[in-house]
Amino acid sequence: MAPDCTPFERQLIEGCRNGSPQHQEMFYKHFYGFVMAIALRYHPARQEAGSVVNDSFMKVFDRINRYEFTETFRGWLRRIVVNTALDHYRRLAKHTHALDLDQADSQTVLVEDSVISQLTADDILKLLQHLPAQYRMVFNLYEIEGYSHEEIARQLNLSVSSSRVYLVRAKEQLARLVKRYFPNHNERFYP
Repeated sequence: MAPDCTPFERQLIEGCRNGSPQHQEMFYKHFYGFVMAIALRYHPARQEAGSVVNDSFMKVFDRINRYEFTETFRGWLRRIVVNTALDHYRRLAKHTHALDLDQADSQTVLVEDSVISQLTADDILKLLQHLPAQYRMVFNLYEIEGYSHEEIARQLNLSVSSSRVYLVRAKEQLARLVKRYFPNHNERFYP
């Protein structure tokens, strides 16, 4: 049995492996929140995140027979969602212009760790939605998913140095957003 699966989830997986539409529907409803939360980290527009969710479930149903119960199921599912979100990003990125790194604001803003630690997951998700797409993608992949800059560069068709710069700029912008949206904290901000 998968290390993180309940007996009910194991039953859903087995039903999906057998092609049962009822199990697929229950599976979708059961894991929808988990999958949507990941999709929203990468695509804050609900419509685009919904497309990522639906495409992810289609991939899961297509590949469920490849899942090995020796690995965590949620980790396997998360990889599919992240890769689907990246596919959507690459498709959208073809139609947008890359940020000019030389013209991006380089003023460093530091926020004490105690301010960040007081933010809820919802607060952080809302702040991430304010980041430009490139910054958000790199931040999510590096800080949340644990990808290296080399892996991010390959996934997003960037140079390794661009990945590093996007991460620094994402953190700087998040610090400014914290200062802007959470000004009533007693902690000090450093320009």
